[in-house]
Amino acid sequence: FSPEALTAFETWTHVDPIEDCLCVKFIALEEKERLDELKKQALLGGGEKRIMKQHKKNKLTARERLDVLLDDGSFREYDQLKMHRCTDFGMGNEQHPGDGVVTGAGRIHGRPVFVFSQDFTVFGGSLSETHAEKICKIMDKAMQLGIPIIGLNDSGGARIHEGVASLAGYAEVFERNVLASGAVPQISLIMGPCAGGAVYSPAMTDFTFMVRGSSYLFITGPDVVKTVTREVVTQEELGGAKIHSTMSGVCHRSFQNDIEILMATRRLYEYLPLSFNSPLPKKNTNDPVDRLSPALNHIVPENSNVPYDMKTVISQVVDEGSIFEIMPEFAKNIITCFARMGGRTVGVVANQPKELAGVLDIDASVKAARFVQFLDCYDIPIITFVDVPGFLPGTDQEHGGIIRHGSKLLFAYSEATTPKLTVITRKAYGGAYDVMSSKHLRGDVNYAWPSAEIAVMGAKGAVEIIFRGKDIEKNTEEYIHKFANPLVAAHRGFIEDVIEPETTRARLNEDLDLLRTKKLQNPPKKHSNIPL
Repeated sequence: FSPEALTAFETWTHVDPIEDCLCVKFIALEEKERLDELKKQALLGGGEKRIMKQHKKNKLTARERLDVLLDDGSFREYDQLKMHRCTDFGMGNEQHPGDGVVTGAGRIHGRPVFVFSQDFTVFGGSLSETHAEKICKIMDKAMQLGIPIIGLNDSGGARIHEGVASLAGYAEVFERNVLASGAVPQISLIMGPCAGGAVYSPAMTDFTFMVRGSSYLFITGPDVVKTVTREVVTQEELGGAKIHSTMSGVCHRSFQNDIEILMATRRLYEYLPLSFNSPLPKKNTNDPVDRLSPALNHIVPENSNVPYDMKTVISQVVDEGSIFEIMPEFAKNIITCFARMGGRTVGVVANQPKELAGVLDIDASVKAARFVQFLDCYDIPIITFVDVPGFLPGTDQEHGGIIRHGSKLLFAYSEATTPKLTVITRKAYGGAYDVMSSKHLRGDVNYAWPSAEIAVMGAKGAVEIIFRGKDIEKNTEEYIHKFANPLVAAHRGFIEDVIEPETTRARLNEDLDLLRTKKLQNPPKKHSNIPL
């Protein structure tokens, strides 16, 4: 400005423009410094001392975990400066930007994902009203955009200072877990404590992973258990990773440390579509789709009572090195895993003759039913390998509800409209034959190996009932000749073909290619009523 112009401006406005401009710049600089300080606080969470305490427990911080989980430089944080609104019990004087949870979007192997990571260094990761709002925001965005959600749980539970507002926050998260179910995949990583009502969020997600020795899931902790039942139990014994991955079935896999669980999650993510209407991911493979596996011709023992490892069968059929097992330590008599065929994701369900002869029991039925339902939600083809002598008999199973629980697997297979391919390798007896993705449950392709035995029951039991103990040896031989083979089922059209085991991979790949355009819808209804 010229001196004359400045003088005229001052006369007219009574304001010194240079002084006023400097004042605005000073205020802007002050605000920037304040903003930078708040962001610095947000990055430090609860502070250096609490971070050191976290590290001493061999645990990464919330942000360090996201650094491992997500592709380098891909994370974009939401609501970094959001703070709680509670003023009771002196909480107004304790404010931490971010309020104990880091939320945002990032990428895994170049594919988008929404994430939240609870920060135990801030109020023990406890959930407040604003903490819940941050989680709900990314869940809403995930559903709107058709992108999966991964939650890293490390929390002491509800923030008791906020009372019912905290409980309301949990309910808002639960509601979104339900709405997102079947729309976008949800994965929960338990990387610290998760207690009380908080446990129901991971319980409703598709996959739950835990860290051995440092993560816990329970409704009521050891102190409450001792008070109510006088039972003395440790956190690990009550709700540790081993308990939930081997006994309760709450945990789908457990890992040694934070790095292992995060890297495994990255691997699992490669198999999953982004949403229910997204295409399946494809990974390049050098494994020929028509590869023969001569080893399969000799894997089933001649004696039908001798076990063999069904995992060997699966590994010979699917793309080399592509198996990712789900719940490997729970209900070992049935195998559930992701794999690839021709580079595309498939789900595999298989009886395991090495464990309880591959029999179906309560735990195996529930495990497989849940997996089948997930596969059908996202139109992932299901390959079923069958070697099942029936359902496990006994009062424990009957009184435990094997009828109700076994029907869950039957229901899941029946309702599934995704491509269903079945291979009977040996036994397929009784109702278990029907349940294991038989042709009668709208199976698309059903094969049998020459070693298959499709019958109401085994020869010994059948002969004793039919002939009442007369001419056992002769009648057993006759029964085996007539029923202990796949020919009767083939004559009836219940199987497409009796195939040589070595051709299984080639045949299934041909069928999967053909079934890619499959369209099937169930009758219109509000929803089914699965026997829960």
